Amino acid sequence: MVILDQIGFDNDKYLQEQTSAILERVNRFHKKLYLEFGGKILYDYHAARVLPGFDPNVKIRLLHMLRDKIDVILCIHAGAIERKKVRADFGITYDVDALKTIDDFREWGIDISAVVITRYQDQPHAKIFRNKLQNRGVKVYLHYPTKGYPTDVDLIVSDEGYGANKHIKTSRPIVIVTGPGPGSGKLATCLCNLYHDYRQGIKAGYAKFETFPVWDLPADHPVNLAYEAATVDQEDRVLLDDYHMKAYNIKSVNYTRDLEAFHLLKKIIEKITGGESMYQSPTDMGVNRASAGIIKDSIIREASRQEIIRRYFRCSVEYAAGLSEKKSMDRIVLIMDKVGVGQEDRVVVQPARKAARDAEKSGKGNDGIFSGAAIELHDGTIITGKNSPLMQASSSLVLNAAKYLAGLPDKMYLLPENIIDSVTHLKKNILHGKMVSLDVDETLIVLGISALSNPAAKMALENLKLLRNREVHLTHIPTPGDEAGWRKLRVNLTCDPVYSSKSLFISG
Repeated sequence: MVILDQIGFDNDKYLQEQTSAILERVNRFHKKLYLEFGGKILYDYHAARVLPGFDPNVKIRLLHMLRDKIDVILCIHAGAIERKKVRADFGITYDVDALKTIDDFREWGIDISAVVITRYQDQPHAKIFRNKLQNRGVKVYLHYPTKGYPTDVDLIVSDEGYGANKHIKTSRPIVIVTGPGPGSGKLATCLCNLYHDYRQGIKAGYAKFETFPVWDLPADHPVNLAYEAATVDQEDRVLLDDYHMKAYNIKSVNYTRDLEAFHLLKKIIEKITGGESMYQSPTDMGVNRASAGIIKDSIIREASRQEIIRRYFRCSVEYAAGLSEKKSMDRIVLIMDKVGVGQEDRVVVQPARKAARDAEKSGKGNDGIFSGAAIELHDGTIITGKNSPLMQASSSLVLNAAKYLAGLPDKMYLLPENIIDSVTHLKKNILHGKMVSLDVDETLIVLGISALSNPAAKMALENLKLLRNREVHLTHIPTPGDEAGWRKLRVNLTCDPVYSSKSLFISG
């Protein structure tokens, strides 16, 4: 029996070294440090996938340990609110994610000191968001586009530039500045407050905490290439930090945005402080100790290669949906070539495609579409599902996997026919829906109802939790109901860039 989920990362070792690095950095700056948190503080599933053993919430655990020493500022770009930008892993917009983050922090005993809406220009949806927060007692600051940025340093570092934004009041030695996704205005928020602090005689400092790229791993290490794959839409590259090499004769890497912006950032910090910059390189700014937690490099490398394949499929779907450009597809293909992987190196891809071919042979598809799905379970077993007039491939897969995990016969029916008929009647004749087959979300509900009177269904239901973090591939883009159900089951989902219906509009 093949046992998956090998561990390549030690959370406790990482926590210890990361905490020490942050506290050491605070002590450099008269006990006042603005710490820009890149990436996700909560639910960092990318890190968990490329660093097997990494706790997706290890960073909030770190902040919980330091909670008596920190204030937290949450930044969100007004343009992201206006465009209704979506966080892919939760399927929610950035403004909703900000609300969720506030709630999540509170559950960990940490209050958000303030929310900053950055690059605010009276956007209607940003106004609504500000009003909603203020009506719930959350302190909101508005930061406007910085005059002179990025060319006129004298104007940037002046009362008309950074000084035009209000000073965000904080009282503790570490100020965590975070936000939902890149481009949220975290750096500008740090520098604005740094400007105000120096005007008041407080010699505060700035540092950056990002898990990726890992500065002391080679640029072509799969972990760093997986970071490139995750940011293809931003065209990030991981390169040698020439500034660091020149200053310290030590090899390190960083990503292009920081490398390109460093010369300007150095000049801005020198202008704010009225002296030498506190840093000589982008690597200098960071307090990332992720490499300290790596205990099995071979496991990390393979996990990163698999993440690159997942990112390829995500990019393919976004390209098919018109959400990304051809250059992003070209870039992700180059990254795959660089690490020597292809689509079918993801073990669930071929079985899913075979299931779709089997559905076509049986002639029992839906609306002329024949779909397949496959999941790899904890013991390496591959389970498949295919679509039918009554059930989508994803729903069939969930039930087949649950039966296998519960030790039930494959041909056993778990869902009562009368309930399926009732749901189908509701969707078709009452709600006038075009897609009447059960999606994953509906299947989970029906299974829950069936479990009240069917012991076998109850056994299957209890085993659904074993699907968490398992690998799933679909031969079609999931419907909204499938996507919602899979997200609740917390699987690592990929799909081919093929629509599940001939219709251009697909409702939930």
